[in-house]
Amino acid sequence: MKGKLWVIGFGPGSFDHITKRAQEAIEDSDCVIGYKTYIQLIEGLLSGQEIISTGMSEEVSRAQAAVKLAEQGRKVAVISSGDAGVYGMAGLVYEVLVEKGWKEDTGVAVEVVPGISAINSCASRLGAPVMHDACTISLSDHLTPWELIAKRIEAAAAADFVVSLYNPKSGRRTKQIVEAQKILLRYRSPETPVGLVKSAYRDREHVVITTLKDMLEHEIGMLTTVIIGNASTFLYDNKMITPRGYQRKYTLDKEEQRLKPAERLKPENEPWALHAGDHHETSSSSATPASRPLDWASQALQAVTQDGYESQSHVAYAQSQGQEQAPIFELAVSPGVANKNLTSQQLLTIAQVVGEQGQMSYTPDHHLLLQIPTHNPDDITEALEREGLILTPVGDVFQLKACDFCEGEKKDAIPYAEEIQEKLGGIDLPKELKLGFNGCGMACYGAVNDDIGIVYRKGAFDLFLGGKTVGRTAHPGQIVAEGVSPEDIVNIVEQIILEYKERGHPNERFHKFFKRVQSIQGFPYRDVTPKLDIEPAACGED
Repeated sequence: MKGKLWVIGFGPGSFDHITKRAQEAIEDSDCVIGYKTYIQLIEGLLSGQEIISTGMSEEVSRAQAAVKLAEQGRKVAVISSGDAGVYGMAGLVYEVLVEKGWKEDTGVAVEVVPGISAINSCASRLGAPVMHDACTISLSDHLTPWELIAKRIEAAAAADFVVSLYNPKSGRRTKQIVEAQKILLRYRSPETPVGLVKSAYRDREHVVITTLKDMLEHEIGMLTTVIIGNASTFLYDNKMITPRGYQRKYTLDKEEQRLKPAERLKPENEPWALHAGDHHETSSSSATPASRPLDWASQALQAVTQDGYESQSHVAYAQSQGQEQAPIFELAVSPGVANKNLTSQQLLTIAQVVGEQGQMSYTPDHHLLLQIPTHNPDDITEALEREGLILTPVGDVFQLKACDFCEGEKKDAIPYAEEIQEKLGGIDLPKELKLGFNGCGMACYGAVNDDIGIVYRKGAFDLFLGGKTVGRTAHPGQIVAEGVSPEDIVNIVEQIILEYKERGHPNERFHKFFKRVQSIQGFPYRDVTPKLDIEPAACGED
């Protein structure tokens, strides 16, 4: 049985602006997948569907989970605010499908349900600022290099587009909106009208109309959409209005228009059009090639792509030369499961493969995290493995954290830690999972606090499950078995991990999975969360 995938844009968030088709698709689905805040906004449409909600920046796992469920025959609704095809989930869902070889005539059915995008909903709150050519630019440089974003802002500013800025600022990204303002001010008057709209049509809606020079004096965050007018945008009674044309072919104070509809399209009445340049060249000796609109556009393009700007933009320059920017290869490197000592030759090799363009950082888990731009990751892994280094992928994978076994003096448990690493190290999981391994009953490395904890004591192992290392309700894992024989410990851990891999929801942490399923491999769940009377965390996580 083939499933069905709806990718739904539900608009700004108010029920009045959710389309009838979007409501029907949500109601017909048996599983709804979305960002936690978006799930809350459509709660009134839910009627017993399975809900899979995740945090921000976890779009890829949402798309993968949706496709997987649809392939199992489920009817799945993937929701986005605004329009799902504008910085939403539609593209990612199709990318995942393409990666799996999906074909429209034989694969799961897919329907993209359009919604009202932020540029439209926010513009309606400001007046009519998007009445002429406009563009949207996201200032988030998490997936797009800033140099390329800056070039797009420059091009839009030079061409006098009305510009809508998405994702303008966050807690950590504060410089991008400042740089965007600087670029725009090189081409626009400081008095250019600017609208700041936060949470349009939601309970905490906030609208500010200001100017380009003063826009940073007001609060701007991730939920704000910034709309910058063009050269003809004006303010009237606290409304931003952009005329339909730069040179009007209409008269607003007269019922009878100066030009009849058929006359408006004649070349002499459109001096700014491309065909007008040809007309003037043949009919007027005073016209020069530089006066043509096509030449104006060419001059603007040259101003944007001049050598001085290109030299600041490695990405743009590479693209202009037909070169492909190298992708970033990420991996974690360690000298061993028990060994924590790097040799000088290993350090030298790591430095050589990272090079000038890469980055490395040391983690609390005794790993070096490497980020290296390269088209040949195999060359890097071969060079590191020749030096005896252990390599593991990063992200939502299994990680083993082991103590140094008192520098090898308490060595009895080392072979079992190494076998677990060899069997499970780097396996893909719903969420990053850390297994802590201690070689004696002191447990000084803190294994009992990890997702899974193993402590070697008196020739056998104690097993802990469901630790929570962060947050105000952090707690150690509950002890589920004592005295597990060395012959059994590897298989037990492997079965626990495989059950979590198969049954866990995308981005569902292990301790939450344990609580939801209530039993893993016969080990029952027991709530060990501290009973505290506390307010919810500001970030929405417990």
